[in-house]
Order: sequence, then C-alpha cells, then structure tokens
Amino acid sequence: MQSNKEQDNGVIDLEVYFAEKREVPKGKKYRIRIDKEHYVVDKSEMNGTEILALAGKTPDKFLLRQKLRGGVEPVEPNEVVSFVKPGVERFMTVPKEVTEGEGPQTRRDFTLLAQDVEFLDGLGLRWEAVKEGELNVIVIYDWPIPAGYNVDRASVHVQLTKGYPDAQIDMAYFSPALARADGKGISALSNAEFDGTTWQRWSRHRTAESKWRPGIDDLSTHLALVGDWLAAELRK
Repeated sequence: MQSNKEQDNGVIDLEVYFAEKREVPKGKKYRIRIDKEHYVVDKSEMNGTEILALAGKTPDKFLLRQKLRGGVEPVEPNEVVSFVKPGVERFMTVPKEVTEGEGPQTRRDFTLLAQDVEFLDGLGLRWEAVKEGELNVIVIYDWPIPAGYNVDRASVHVQLTKGYPDAQIDMAYFSPALARADGKGISALSNAEFDGTTWQRWSRHRTAESKWRPGIDDLSTHLALVGDWLAAELRK
C-alpha cells in the first residue's frame, strides 16, 4: 500500500497502482522505479532519454525497457512515456555491448522464457544465452560476490536442463574460481570446461525441503538460491 506520507505529498507510486490495478491520476508527482532505484518526478510523461538521465545514464550506452502489464517493451530515446497510461509498472536499463562492430558480440543462441529475459535484463549486467552441444547455458558477467571471498565480482553460469522450466536447474559455475578470504576450504567443488574456460563447479543440490516447484521456480529463484549458497558458506 502507498504510505500516508506519500499520499499527503501527492506522490503516486506507479508500482503500487500497478499491483492494485488502479487508474493513475493526472497532475500529481510520480514515484517510478528504474532497475532497483526509485525516483520522484513532477510531470506525467517523459521521453526515454529523460528517464535514463534520472538514473545517470545516456542512450548512447544504455537501452531502456518498460515493464507493462502485457510484458516488456523497448523505449526509444525520443519516445514519450506516459506515467498515467494504464499498466505501466517500472523501467529497466540494459547496457549496450556492441557499437560500430566493436566490443564483445552478445550471444543469444536460443530463446528464453519472457520471464527469464525480464529478470536478466533487470539485473543491469551483461548476459548471454550460449548453446554448446546439447547444453543451453545462461552466462552472467560481473555477478556480485559477497564480501568474504577473494573477488567481489565473477562470471556465473547455469545450465538449463531439458524440460526446463518444469525440470529443475542444478548447481552453478564460477569464473574466476572463488575462495574464502580467511583461507578456509570450501567443500564439493570441482572444475568443468565450458566455452573455452575452466569454471569452478559448486555441487549444491536441492533437498526434499527445497524441491523444485514447477510453475513457480525459474532462473531468478535458482540464482537467489545460489546467492544463499555463497552467504551460507561464509557462516561455516
């Protein structure tokens, strides 16, 4: 629910109105979410360049996406977005990785579920969908690693099993290899080759209490579990 303080200040939270399927009134201040941050603006519409600028970003380096009730749509730099349009929830930025044929070529070797694309784009990190043999692999670069390890960021990849999303995702793979900063060992690790790189495989598996839930679990919930593995290791 929207706070009394926001109501008193005449600030309309788009996410709240979206969740409650309420009509957004005109002539107010609007609280909008871009990636994980919130911003209050005093006009009912802005173009893509202006929205990016709120987050300190520019269209030469970032793409803008808007989350609507019907899915995710691109917003061009000069395209005007109305915050009172029904079904507008939030915004996401995506780094541009390729300009004028330079830089890494972002691979999209197979089609993902729309919910997975939305999750990955919302991270604000470079990611790829790479097919190698029979494997469909999601690679995320510069994934944040909790304090207490030898690095603060690493690449992580997970393999989408046949039958996903009804079939579970298992384990996770890191590059460079992770180590505890205090020198204590980490169990159930091994090396695995993928995409010309040696990755550190974390053999962590779901228990009877954390079974995969078809229709609920997906890439986002698995990576949340991976984050919990990293935190739990440091508590040992």
